[in-house]
Amino acid sequence: MNDGLSGMDLKERKPTNCPPGDAAPVNDQQTPPAPRHQKQSRSNGLSLLSLALSIIALTVSVTVLFLALRKAQEPAASSELPEEPVTFQFGGKVLTPLEGMPLNPYDKDAFSVDEKGRVTYEQDGRRARAGIDVSTHQKDIDWQAVAADGIEFAILRLGHRGYTEGGLFLDQTFEQNLRGALDAGLEVGVYFFSQAVTPEEAEEEAAYVLSVLDGQALSFPVAFDWESIPNAGARTDGLDGETLTRCAAAFCARIEDAGYRPAVYFNQTLGYLRYDLRDLTDYALWLAEYDSTPDFYYHFDLWQYSHSGRVNGIQGDVDLDLAF
Repeated sequence: MNDGLSGMDLKERKPTNCPPGDAAPVNDQQTPPAPRHQKQSRSNGLSLLSLALSIIALTVSVTVLFLALRKAQEPAASSELPEEPVTFQFGGKVLTPLEGMPLNPYDKDAFSVDEKGRVTYEQDGRRARAGIDVSTHQKDIDWQAVAADGIEFAILRLGHRGYTEGGLFLDQTFEQNLRGALDAGLEVGVYFFSQAVTPEEAEEEAAYVLSVLDGQALSFPVAFDWESIPNAGARTDGLDGETLTRCAAAFCARIEDAGYRPAVYFNQTLGYLRYDLRDLTDYALWLAEYDSTPDFYYHFDLWQYSHSGRVNGIQGDVDLDLAF
């Protein structure tokens, strides 16, 4: 300690009496080096461990990739419930809409009832025209008074087929109603009350209408008006919807060939449950539904909204109509 050397210097310093070339004697307090074979064993162990870990990592990566690809190929599960089919109800029945049939386009908020109790319709500056349809049941009509009361068009019954024996008959007031309505400046159309049971009979009815009109110009349609006659033993009882649709189409085709605009008149029961309206969309559709707003699901062009209207110049009730 007195010669100025530290303890570390004493341990590392070689004795001066060692012969040249001889190593310094090993201090018995130092740790002997590990044998060569022990170092190799440790090295081999580490290499095997690294290899095992690499194999495990590769296996995990391949597994994850496989699961990811498999999931990508599976269709995605939809969280949305399947849509319910569109349906509507009529007369206690649940009905599915006719595919391809145009729907009712009219805005319910555009309908109103005026001070005379008549329904009006106006939308985007366009107003539906007010009209009536009449037959011999209205008897003598003062057409000038009708026009002065705001009526713009009239659809006149031209004739009808008997529902028992099937004869064709002219409406007793048709000719005077035609002259009176035209003289009063009204737009005029006609209808025929059909009881056809075959398309051939419907064509016969159309031919009868054309013979009576004899080229008379009309601004409104010529309508096919087929109706059921309940509890009367009518010859039309039990007529199926397919045949009825063919009858209407046959009548309209014959009328159209003659240069007139054809139409089909029907109530909701016929429109929903009997006619296939998709086969009649080339013609004007005239709906009978008695209400202040039409609820019919499909498109129509004319609407008979009342059978108990009142119009100056007509005694008693009369059918009221709108033309869109």
